Amino acid sequence: MSKTTINIGISEKDRKKIAEGLSHMLADTYTLYLKTHNFHWNVTGPMFQTLHLMFMTQYNEIWLAVDMVAERIRGLGYPAPGTYKEFAALSSIKDASGVPNAKEMIRQLVDGQEAVVRTARKLLPVAEKAGDQPTVDLLSARMMVHEQNAWMLRSLLEE
Repeated sequence: MSKTTINIGISEKDRKKIAEGLSHMLADTYTLYLKTHNFHWNVTGPMFQTLHLMFMTQYNEIWLAVDMVAERIRGLGYPAPGTYKEFAALSSIKDASGVPNAKEMIRQLVDGQEAVVRTARKLLPVAEKAGDQPTVDLLSARMMVHEQNAWMLRSLLEE
């Protein structure tokens, strides 16, 4: 079976570079999803109800984003990574070890939200330079969501 030529106005070289950047974004997004869902299940303490619901809202939104990022990679003509091994190699977010207390969960999720933003921001100029508006739009939207999530989580750490 021969590969169909993709002619969407973005060079093969640029599509590959963008898809590679999006693969890192996908790995970060999936890792953050998994960590947020884990913390939703395991949070305890006086902020239980607030955090349990907040984490659920966030992991549900992130779950939908995973699909958008993966489908953008596919739209550029490349396979999306989809295994834990690939995600672990590509993600800048570290796994949680054990079950941290609620405040540490919040700190780790702030770090994770900000990591996704940094990954997106790093790719943004590459997509802009290539004239890849759909990827620019996706990255901008994801940065807005993750920056807002980080702010909301950080506010819970204020004394």
